[in-house]
Amino acid sequence: MPVCGPKLSLCGLIISVWGVIQLALMGVFYYIGAVALSEDIPSVEFHGDLSAFYAEVDKGYHQNAYNCWIAALLYLITLAFSAHQFWANNRSSLSV
Repeated sequence: MPVCGPKLSLCGLIISVWGVIQLALMGVFYYIGAVALSEDIPSVEFHGDLSAFYAEVDKGYHQNAYNCWIAALLYLITLAFSAHQFWANNRSSLSV
């Protein structure tokens, strides 16, 4: 049973594919500690201990990576729902 129309389900499908790709790649780049993404990690203050500072920065990078991967999984759920709706709309249009 279609809940949304064919155009909306196709739009959701396309946006979900893009979201999964982008967030998965961003998660990988956060996980390897890409310097270009350093502005987006939680602020860490330096208190004289360099190893503790690096540990906090790595913790921030890994937390952002996990957040990106969780969001990518949510986009996968949206992708599955949109694909099902697209299939249901195409199936119902063939039956009529």
